[in-house]
Amino acid sequence: MKFASLGSGSEGNALLVAAGRTRVLMDCGFSLQDTLFRLARLEVSVDELSGIVVTHEHGDHIRGVARLARKFGLPVWLTHGTLRGQDKAFTGIHTHEIDSHRSFAIGDIEITPYPVPHDAAEPVQFVFNDGARRLGVLTDAGCGTAHIENMLNGCHALVLECNHDSAMLASGDYPYSLKQRVGGRLGHLNNRDAAAILGRLEVNSLQHLVAAHLSRKNNTAELAVQALSGVLNCAADWIGVATQQEGFSWREIV
Repeated sequence: MKFASLGSGSEGNALLVAAGRTRVLMDCGFSLQDTLFRLARLEVSVDELSGIVVTHEHGDHIRGVARLARKFGLPVWLTHGTLRGQDKAFTGIHTHEIDSHRSFAIGDIEITPYPVPHDAAEPVQFVFNDGARRLGVLTDAGCGTAHIENMLNGCHALVLECNHDSAMLASGDYPYSLKQRVGGRLGHLNNRDAAAILGRLEVNSLQHLVAAHLSRKNNTAELAVQALSGVLNCAADWIGVATQQEGFSWREIV
């Protein structure tokens, strides 16, 4: 199994997971033309995609899903809560409503959703499994929970949100209400809390760790990497960082 990011941040998100002949796109917050460009950069044709799984209805994650799915006949998997406010946008698209506690399969990949605390209708994140290796993804969560940690325990690769540095957010120019939203329990993980979650996980099998969904205004790659590498006691350059423009290139789980 391997995975790559088309881009990660408040301007758009999409993650690609591949196993065998299956290619699954998680979210798509980019325009159609930009998505096709970013897929091509990873040497993937849209015709190779098996479908799209959606975490929640915020624009930076769902903005491009319906248009991509409709143009290329791709099925979409999402929770009832996510679909409920988007039903007109998804008219004529083959949608599958998922249970946030029940696994499902797309081709060679088993996908397990799990609920997260975020200010959306029915948000989930996913663990991807090819039968031998597990990739855990956690972004767009305001805080950790015991269930989140249980889901991510023992993964062979992790994509983990490090959205903001709390001091930078507090001293920055965001309006007070936005600071409260971003830093609240239904907002986004800061570096410290992401590191705390990581520190409670069983990571003996971990081959890849990528910091994701970094704020351009309220974080730096160096601060995120410092927080995560400090927990693992590893070299800073072992930690990957997903960027808004480049995402990150293919990483293989062996």
